[in-house]
Parts: sequence; C-alpha cells; structure tokens
Amino acid sequence: MASVTFAMVLAITVSQNGPINPEEIEYQNAVFQQWWETDLVWAFDALPEKGIVPSFRIPYSGHDYPDKAGGTIQALRKYDAAFNRGRNSAAKFEHADVNAFKEPTVVRRGLFGLRRKVAEETPNWHGHCNGWTAAAIRHAEPQRSVRRNRVVFSPSDIKGLLAEIYMYRDNEFLGGVDDVIHPATLHVVISNWIGRGELPIGIETSPGKEKWNYPLYAFATTSKKHSDKEVEVKMNAAYSQSTRREFDRSQHLKRTIYFHYLLTLNDEGDITGGRYYPDSNRIDMLWAPLHPVQGGQEGNERGNPHLAVKEVLAIWRESVSEDLRNKWWNIDPTEEDRITGEPTSDTESEAETPVTSAAAAAASEAASDRSVRRESRSANEPRSRDTPDETPIRRGLFGRRRF
Repeated sequence: MASVTFAMVLAITVSQNGPINPEEIEYQNAVFQQWWETDLVWAFDALPEKGIVPSFRIPYSGHDYPDKAGGTIQALRKYDAAFNRGRNSAAKFEHADVNAFKEPTVVRRGLFGLRRKVAEETPNWHGHCNGWTAAAIRHAEPQRSVRRNRVVFSPSDIKGLLAEIYMYRDNEFLGGVDDVIHPATLHVVISNWIGRGELPIGIETSPGKEKWNYPLYAFATTSKKHSDKEVEVKMNAAYSQSTRREFDRSQHLKRTIYFHYLLTLNDEGDITGGRYYPDSNRIDMLWAPLHPVQGGQEGNERGNPHLAVKEVLAIWRESVSEDLRNKWWNIDPTEEDRITGEPTSDTESEAETPVTSAAAAAASEAASDRSVRRESRSANEPRSRDTPDETPIRRGLFGRRRF
C-alpha cells in the first residue's frame, strides 16, 4: 500500500485552537487505516482514558550522540574495522556530517549598536535524539556482545549503530511539523496509537527552532464534561529520557509531560476541535518510525552510505533473545522481523484483554504486527496531574535532534 506523501503533510495547516482542519482528519484517518487496517476512533467516549505498552516494550533510555561530541563516530570506527577494512569510510562520513551545520554562536555589540559575528559553531542541541528514539521504539535494547570479523560490538556499540541508521530515515508523520500540534489531534493520536494499539510513538517536545525527541509509551487522563459539546481533559504522558552517555545496560529514565485542554464534540460525540489551557505544555509533533533504509537511497538520502543497514540489524538480532524478538511487533516491519502470529501477551503487566481476532488476522496477512489491542490497565501507568505524586517535567541535557 502506498504511503501518504509528506507533501500532503506540508499542505495541511494545523492550528492549536478551534476546529481541526478537515484535511488533517482525512490524513490521520488514512495513516491509521494504512498501518492498522482498522478505523481511527474519533468518538471521545469510545477512546481509552489511559494506556501503556507492555513492560517488555517500554523504550530504553539511550544516548542522543551530540554532534559536538562526534556523534556516533566511536561505534562507526568499530564498524569500519570489521566491514570496511579499516578505511574509516563510515566514520569519516559521520565526522563531516556532524560538522556540516554551524551557526553564529557569539555575537558582540560594537560601536554605535552594531552587531558583530565572532564565531560559528555547531549548536549544542544538534545530535541524534531522533535516531535513538526510533531505535528504542523499533528495537529491544541489545543484551549481549556480538563478534564480527574479529571485532567485538558491545551492546552500547550496537545502540550507536542503530541510532545512526535511523538518523535521516523518513518517518510517519502523526501531526505537528511547524505549528504547535492541535490538542484534538494530540488526544486522538495518543489514545489510538498507545491506548488502543499499545505501540510507542515519537514525541518532539519543543516547538520552535530546537528539536528534542523522545519515545512516548504511556498516558493517563482525567476529564470533566462542561456540556454535551465540550469536555475538559488533563493528560500526563510518559516518555523515556535520554542518557548522558551510552551504556551497555541503561537505567530507564522516565519523564512525564502534562497537557490540559478543552475538546469540542459534534452531535455524534466525535472530537472536532479544541484549545489549550494556559497551564498546558505544547509540543511540536508526534511521529512513528518506519523500517530503516540504506543510507544514500530513497527515504534515507542523507544517511551514511558506508554503513550497511542489513549488517547492523543482523548484529542487533544476535544481541537479543529469540523469544524477545518473536514478540517485538512494529508497524512497517522488515521481512526478517515480521511476526507471523498474534503479538505475545505481556505476562508481567496487568493487561487483561488480548488483541481481537479480526485485528490479528489482518496483521498476519498484511504486516503481521499491525493488530490493534484493546485498552489495558497497569499499575505503572502515569498518573494524572491532580494526584499528589505527579512527576515533574524536566528538559534533559542531551535530548536533542537536528533536522
């Protein structure tokens, strides 16, 4: 099935207040139908109030490889030693890439109020947080070292390679881009993709120039209806925070972001618009990572052409258990990672309802892992803001992304 073009995305004007643009509704419906083979739910009362992915599926906290620190160059040097005869082809490409984007960072005010540019440097927020976010959503954290051509790749090396192959990969847009994402789109996308589908998605938390991406994996809401046409919603959504360096086994760092908005409903109870309250956070966009594409090819034109995606994925597969891989479902899977049956139930969570048989059949026929799960309950879900132990929101030091 042909994917929805990004050109259509750029043509959509999304306001953070008022009704949703009809083209946005059409676009979100098409995207959800494409990957899940079922309808996107817009009826407020039919959407889950909370949701969380299975515990084994919670994205790991990984490093975002700041450009100023060389990006993923250390892992790529190992890759070059194993596969590129030590020529440093992949590492040299990364060195040029992380030094290709510079901006004036020191400005002094001279005589008569004139501004004088002093230096150009790579901005502090440039890095690979979108690469790490995509990797943590699509792959279980590597568990053991893997040897290739007399070179040993540790789990931290493998995570660096995964972050690199997703750095410039096209993703499935789920709302936002330039403007603040509309609160109605925010609610519908999170409730459907995480609440119904139990699948993590990417969240870009900072509207404006700087880009900070993280994998979002859980949410919880409280709501109060002001009338048949208006409902006030408070949402806490949990995401995995990045780490200050890469570890073989990362400690999971959870952060929670708070949203507060009013949704408007039509006569059928479908969400048609909304607005944020002043105390609410606002985000740039939501997105879902697609399968990796070889660097230099369509869909990853700016990616590293000296790093073979198939080799990296083969190393990752060897680093994790077969049991874990057999229940690690994604949209748009590679052929090697396609799941042929129902996703394995998470025995460690309190989920009580498996995927529907109809969804499982559709998934087996056309992407295997696109089945839609019903709402699940778990003691680990984030709490709404009006509970006393709310997790504060903190911006990490290294959760950065460059476009």
